Amino acid sequence: MAEVSVIGGGVGGMVSALLLARSGHEVRLFEQLPRLGGKLAEHRRDGFTFSLGPSLLTLPGVFRELGVRRELVELRELCRYRFADGSRLSAHRDPERMAAEVERLAPGQGARWRAFHAWARGCLEASTRTFFAGPLTRPPSEARLSDLTAVAPGRTLAGLARRAFTDRRLRQYVARYATYAGSNPYRAPAALGCIPAIEHDHGGWYVPGGLPTLADDLARLLEEAQVEVRLSARVCEVVAGGGRVRAVRLADGGEVGCDVVIANTDAAELYGHLLPDRRRLRRIAALGPSSSAFLLLAGVEGRTEELAHHSILFSADYRAEFGDLFEHRRPPRDPTVYVGCASVDDPSQAPEGAEAWTMLVNVPARDPSRWPLSPQAYRDLVLERLAERGHDLSGRLRFVDLFTPADLRERYGAWDGAIYGGAYSGPLAPFRRPGNRGPRRGLYLVGGSVHPGGGLPLVAMGGRIVADLVNRDFPVGKATS
Repeated sequence: MAEVSVIGGGVGGMVSALLLARSGHEVRLFEQLPRLGGKLAEHRRDGFTFSLGPSLLTLPGVFRELGVRRELVELRELCRYRFADGSRLSAHRDPERMAAEVERLAPGQGARWRAFHAWARGCLEASTRTFFAGPLTRPPSEARLSDLTAVAPGRTLAGLARRAFTDRRLRQYVARYATYAGSNPYRAPAALGCIPAIEHDHGGWYVPGGLPTLADDLARLLEEAQVEVRLSARVCEVVAGGGRVRAVRLADGGEVGCDVVIANTDAAELYGHLLPDRRRLRRIAALGPSSSAFLLLAGVEGRTEELAHHSILFSADYRAEFGDLFEHRRPPRDPTVYVGCASVDDPSQAPEGAEAWTMLVNVPARDPSRWPLSPQAYRDLVLERLAERGHDLSGRLRFVDLFTPADLRERYGAWDGAIYGGAYSGPLAPFRRPGNRGPRRGLYLVGGSVHPGGGLPLVAMGGRIVADLVNRDFPVGKATS
């Protein structure tokens, strides 16, 4: 049995803590905020509730296996897309309905979507056997030689889109999946194209009351497993010596000895401050940061008939938009805008007769003080772009609260406000991210900035990978050394 200290109560930290406690280890979890969940958080004001992080759950079986039993609602329409020319595409959960919708938008492309979906399914199966199966340092036992080619190695996501479709709008639809990893589709690996197989084969789900309630379920499971949870407890240092971790030091001056430290923090925060390691920090910096997010949390008067639970309003020039993000490192002048409106399906999220709009724009991981526009001016620009695309909120806004990269940095210790740590840039990018086992015995990493990546199911998978590593390195019933 090992004494385990988990730094950070995000989903990855909670899952690893839960599984290790169930295995018989003594587990303590330290969270600097007053609530567990990490980016699985919400903002409330005047009867409105907004999700600050994930708003769609995929691969729910990952959480069912942990014991989460909360009611889930499957979305028949995964997302509604509006392109710059005014045309629309409804992404239906059912693959055949989706193919028919693609054919309606662009005659002759429905068969191409079926072929693309079949490729995505094969890519997902290969990734499940390899990339998602465990740490990158251990060859998975179920891997096949064909898995190497199933993920289109050497091809970018944008290149995959060009190969799959001749219609530019559908190419933009495919390229959007890079944003799930905060990356540039013109540099990100084609393997991100497996996401449609996740959504269309396994569904997209909503949790009544908002996705942050999943964190409440995990918190109850931690209590049942007798994990000691300390909230508002900031760890300021990982104490190491003799090639292994020894303790965690708290900001209040306390120190807790342990055999294992699991850092559910941004990897740059770990190697930059908690346990400085300049070589590993340089390797992280070489990846370049993922994108960040600019959120407009709006209380909107009235109801909007044409709004879906999830909507995407695309920019006219995707390449220029990502050039702004990753080359010029400035907020795009013509941004794609994601609009989440859970109150379409969940009346608990807004007062009667009103809607809670979460509007998200991808922006660089950079302090807003260095933007060419102030956050308030950029808010106005985003609202102008929305009006140009058919959603004029003039006279309907009760309030608009902002959430910027600075908030991500301050709240979560995110590298310059980057949502996912390093970006996926280049064909080998997934293999260049920090691994789950650290450079000291007993040190492990979990969360969106490390393998296997960000997003609810992946960080939960990462929690399981780390728990398996700890159980292998520190078997229950054997004395630690």
